[in-house]
Amino acid sequence: MTAFTAKRLPRQTGPAGWNAILPPQPTLPRLEQNTTADITIVGGGFAGLSAARRLQQLDSTLKVVLLEAGRFAEGSAGRNSGFMIDLPHDLASDNYAGDGLEADRATIALNRRAIAFATDVAHDCDLTDETFDPCGKFNAAATRAGDRHNREFAQHLEQLGEPYTLYDRQQMQEITGSPHYTSGLYAPGTVMIQPAGYVRALSSHLAEKIDLFENSPVTAFEKQGSGWLVKTRDAQASTGRIILANNGHLESFGFFEHRLMHICLYASMTEPLTPEQIKTLGGLPRWSVTPADPMGTSVRRISGSYGDRLLIRTCSSFHPTIETSPMRLRNAGWVHDRKFRERFPHLPDVRMEHRWAGMLCLSRNGSTAFGELENGVFSACCQNGLGIARGTLQGMGVAELLTKGGSDIADHFLAQPMPPRLPPEPFASLGANSYLIWKEWRSGKE
Repeated sequence: MTAFTAKRLPRQTGPAGWNAILPPQPTLPRLEQNTTADITIVGGGFAGLSAARRLQQLDSTLKVVLLEAGRFAEGSAGRNSGFMIDLPHDLASDNYAGDGLEADRATIALNRRAIAFATDVAHDCDLTDETFDPCGKFNAAATRAGDRHNREFAQHLEQLGEPYTLYDRQQMQEITGSPHYTSGLYAPGTVMIQPAGYVRALSSHLAEKIDLFENSPVTAFEKQGSGWLVKTRDAQASTGRIILANNGHLESFGFFEHRLMHICLYASMTEPLTPEQIKTLGGLPRWSVTPADPMGTSVRRISGSYGDRLLIRTCSSFHPTIETSPMRLRNAGWVHDRKFRERFPHLPDVRMEHRWAGMLCLSRNGSTAFGELENGVFSACCQNGLGIARGTLQGMGVAELLTKGGSDIADHFLAQPMPPRLPPEPFASLGANSYLIWKEWRSGKE
């Protein structure tokens, strides 16, 4: 018998701040009775939800079951920083540029397909600009090296024919209220998302069309006749085909073992700013910054019904266990507090209200884990640090692969080489964490 049992189930560290600042979350059912399906999706993040929506668009007669291990928006998708980026965003580079002009043009075109798909979601779910804002973002520099990275990326965008605007120190302070930044490169194509709000809205919208279950972690699946039996703690689903949209936890079922890099990122969000603090801060009520050096610090200012707040995201660590510890989160929080003071010295009395950790899945060569793994078992995993755009795109692509036999999106991912193996432990962890520490140290004030 062909069977796959989960070696571990998803575990989160710290409550997802994006979810915590929203109103109480409506409860969706847990899978408690056996069911049947044409397609069962494992994972309710951007990839899984996008796959479910695309399946419905392509064939509304399909019976689709989606199983999320925890609450919707409490998993990795709800812990994202919310940047849905259209441009090349190679985290291994010095300035985000990819592998060449033609490859980057193809990347941009695909990412914009994902943004168009998400824009339709925003329309159908009546999302406000608090949750889905096509406002663009800044690459912000704080050092001479960062300024150089911005100029180099601007030259790359010039060659690609993509629009951008360069800002000087004074202009960046007028936008952000922070004296920290020495320059900025604004690109208009990024959509800024409240990730928990988006995931909540899309899951609720889909619940009217398919069977969605939360708090229903998949513990195993096994071959059953011409189909599969998917097991949870309380019940099981007999299904024709399976889509694994569980990102790094694909490896928990024995696929791509020792080929996926599980990286944890950490974030902190302030309490709501008071009217006096807002006046002292100055700047625009909403803006978003990625660092000119990819290993630097991302910052967002958000405002709306959940208050005027600032978010800091930096620090990373490698974890083959696909989970981090409260101690690492606490240590990252100390770094966040220091980074916040560097950027906002005029806000000494602002405190952090929420801190959380979220896992990424990367490969050494930037390839995804996509395609048919076993007869009737498909994967849409390993987004390489671009969870919203790439997760959405992979969800679209795997749905098209199942229903149409392929598409240009699916073909793009299927053409990628296999992710290479990692060194054995403990060398993989020692090497990866040493590299991350060095890259963060080198980014300095960025």
